[in-house]
Amino acid sequence: MMRTPSLPALLFGGALVAAGSVALAHGGATGVVKERMDLMKAIGERMKTLSQIFKGEAPYDSVTVADSAGYIRDHGGEHITELFPEGSLDEPTEALPTIWQDWGRFEGLSEQLVTYAGALAEAADNPRPEGGMAAGQGMMSGQGMMSGQGMMSGQGMMGDQGMMMGDGAGPDPEMLAGMPPDAAFLHLAQSCNSCHSKFRVEKEDDH
Repeated sequence: MMRTPSLPALLFGGALVAAGSVALAHGGATGVVKERMDLMKAIGERMKTLSQIFKGEAPYDSVTVADSAGYIRDHGGEHITELFPEGSLDEPTEALPTIWQDWGRFEGLSEQLVTYAGALAEAADNPRPEGGMAAGQGMMSGQGMMSGQGMMSGQGMMGDQGMMMGDGAGPDPEMLAGMPPDAAFLHLAQSCNSCHSKFRVEKEDDH
C-alpha cells in the first residue's frame, strides 16, 4: 500500500530541494540577480543543515541550530526584498513576475523568515519531545501548530490555497520561542516553501 508523505516530510523535502536547486542555477548570473542568488544559496545551505538536524539525519546541536537560524534571521526581510527591484528578470533568475504583482505577500513571507528564524534561534536550547519531531503530535493543537492529525489541520498550510494559516498571520513568535525548537522550524520551513511555490519557477525536482 502506498503511503502518503506526512506534512513534516513534505516540508523537509521542500527545504532540501530548494537548497540544491539554487546551488545549481548560478551559472552566468550577474548584478543584482547574482547577489540575490548568492544570498538565497547561503540561506538554503542553512536550511539544509537545519532540515537534516530536525529530520534526524544529523545529531541535534543547539549551537548549530541557533547559528543557522540566526543567519537566516539576520539576512531575511529587507535584505531579501531590496535585491528584487521590479522587473529584474535577467537570466538565469528563477524569480517570477508574480513577485511584483503580489509584492505584499512576497514582502510578508520575507519578514516571516526573520520572525520564525528568530524564534528558532531563541528556542534552540529548549527541551525537545522524546523522539524529536515525529513524536510532536498534538503540540499546540488549536493554535495553528500541530493538530492531532498532524499539522495545521484545517488551516490551509500548504500551497497557494491559504499559505501560512490562510492569511499569513502565523503564531506569536514569543510563544514559539518558548516551545520545542521543532515548532519554530516547521513554520520557518513553511515560509520558505510558500514563497518558492508562488514566486519561483517550478522545477521538475520540486516534486
